[in-house]
Order: sequence, then structure tokens, then C-alpha cells
Amino acid sequence: MSIKSGLFYSAVLMFGLSAALPAHAQNDYVSQAKAFVAKATQPVTVWDGPTTGPKAVHDKLIIFVSADQRNGGVLGVSEGAEQAAKVLGWKLRVFDGQGSVAGRASALTQAIAAKPDGIILGSIDAKEQAPLIAQAAAAGIKIVSWHSGPNPGKIPGSPIFTNVTTDPTQIGKAAGLLAVAASDGHANVVLFTDSLYAIATTKTDAEEKAIEGCSGCSVLAVEDTPLGSVSERMPQLTTALLEKYGKKWTYSIAINDLYYDFMAPSLSVAGIAGTGAPHNISAGDGSQAAFNRIRNGQYQMATVAEPLYLDGWQLMDELNRDFNGQPPSGYTTPVHIFVQSDVNSDGGRKNVYDPNNGYQAAYEKIWGVGTP
Repeated sequence: MSIKSGLFYSAVLMFGLSAALPAHAQNDYVSQAKAFVAKATQPVTVWDGPTTGPKAVHDKLIIFVSADQRNGGVLGVSEGAEQAAKVLGWKLRVFDGQGSVAGRASALTQAIAAKPDGIILGSIDAKEQAPLIAQAAAAGIKIVSWHSGPNPGKIPGSPIFTNVTTDPTQIGKAAGLLAVAASDGHANVVLFTDSLYAIATTKTDAEEKAIEGCSGCSVLAVEDTPLGSVSERMPQLTTALLEKYGKKWTYSIAINDLYYDFMAPSLSVAGIAGTGAPHNISAGDGSQAAFNRIRNGQYQMATVAEPLYLDGWQLMDELNRDFNGQPPSGYTTPVHIFVQSDVNSDGGRKNVYDPNNGYQAAYEKIWGVGTP
């Protein structure tokens, strides 16, 4: 697969630098990258989401259709949705697609047959399952999604009410600029992606632009490795990349933490320390395993995490808005980076990005439930 964003000049224009990037301009780019990273690692303490909306409707059955509950990102979102369901007094069930196209189709088919009031699509690509999503909508089922399209909000041509995600372009940009900043402008990067997902391609394109905007950096390769098969493919692929690039390979950026679950053994066998190169950065989603690796300095330096529980609460809020005939909230969470220095902030001690910004109380107030 080719996910080349292609033009170096487009990356330059994106960040407002001159095309030639002389020494002073390169230094400016690295300085901008460091400033971006510094801002994105600051604690999140203020709620910047919705404060108004409809009161909660009652007695709803919601089915969360997960692409793969082994994926820490979608697992966390389902857990957040379960928390919100209890507050709302709704019933929520989880159907697991188990990491395959057929499994996702089967889970979605079972969800439709259960005749719920609403369906949450957890990392189910809107194009991949378009016929079944249309079938659910035709049956009168309200549908919201997490990571089902390349951008937050409405997915063109889809009946999905709204797609919840931190802007994937910003996530990819953050991951790329972190590599630029941490390397002082000398990162040689391998990108790992999954072209089955539009959101993954969006992230990877943004990562590539951020790296190519740095004249002293390079993208060594873009490896298209499906999330559903990373356990089988990553050990051998890691070894092959080490043989091909050796010490030239200094950074990795993957669209999900899951890739690094299966990279460590090959790096260890090659005699690479947990804090050695390649330094591994994830452009999502902030799994429990990722937080532990970052904290312990074991083969992952950072994750551009999403607030998974908050996303689950937002999905339930969006469904409630749809049930009440109101438009989506339009809320998008800002980008946030966890490295070893801030891994215990913003809920990181619990191995999840769960900002202490009062989002639960804000949603309870909107819904008219919980503690007065």
C-alpha cells in the first residue's frame, strides 16, 4: 500500500516554513515541534465539552459492537459506555467482532437481530460494513460510532449520527512531531498502519507530513500490517526491519499501541534495551499495556492517547441527543501525549487516559441524573 502524502512542499506549507529549509528554518521547525509537544503533555483539568443538551430518555437497550475487544482502545471505550449506561439507567450489551471482517459482520448482524434502540460501532469501519449499517438504520436503530470514519462528526454517505474521535490528523501530527522533537530533528522512522481503516490512513498521512517537514528526518518505510494479525506478523516483521535498516532505524510510529504488544521479544533478542532505538511512539489509543511500557521504559516511549472512558460517555450522550431529535454535540477532544514524564498524570496511574476535568458531572447535569 502507498500512503505517501507525497509532496515535501505540502508538509512545508502545512507548518508554515520555507521549502528549502536552511539551517535556521530547520531549527525553527524543531523548536515548533518541541513547543507542540510541551503543550500536548500538559495536564487536562478544564472541561471544554458540551454543557447543554436534552434530558435523558428512559429504558433504552444499547448494543456496543466492537471490532476486537483485545484492542485496548475499543475495550476502554466500551467500558466508558458501560459506566454511562448505569448512570442513564440504560441496558448495554457488548458484541465482539474478534478482529476479522467476518467476525465484525457477524457481531453486527446479531446486534440488529436483537432489535436494540441504539448501536455503538466500536472501531467498525463505516465502508467495510456499509450494507449492514444501512440495514440497521432502515430498522429504525439509532447509530453512533467511534473510529468508524477518517474524521470526527458526520461520515459522508453514511446513516451514522456522528463519529466520535480525537481528530486523527492531529493525532498523527502529534506523533510525528514528537519524533522530530525527541530526536532534535534527526529521526529515521518506520510507520506501521492498517489500510483497512480510513482513520488509520488519515493518521499515517499526517505522521508522514510531520516527519517530511523536517529536513534532517526521513520515513524509512510504511508497513501496512492489519491489526487483526499483528500477533503473528510483528515478531518476524520487526526482525526483518532490523536486518534491513539496522541502527539507521531510530523511531517507529504505529497507528495503535497493539503493534508494540508483539515487538518487544524481537528487539530483546537483537540485544536492544527497552529504552534503546527504535523508540516506539503510538498514534493511539492509550492501552493499559502501553501505559505500563512507557512507565517502565520497556520498548515504548509514548502514546498519543484518547480519553477512552470520556469517549464512551460522549457516545451515550450523542445517542441521547439522537433519541431526542437534536443534532450532535460537535465535541472533539483535544490531542494529548503521554511520555514517561507525564505517564502518571490525567488518570495514567490507572493505565488509562481519564482526565480529571469533570466530564462525568458535566454529562450527568445535562442528562438530569446523578447527584444534584
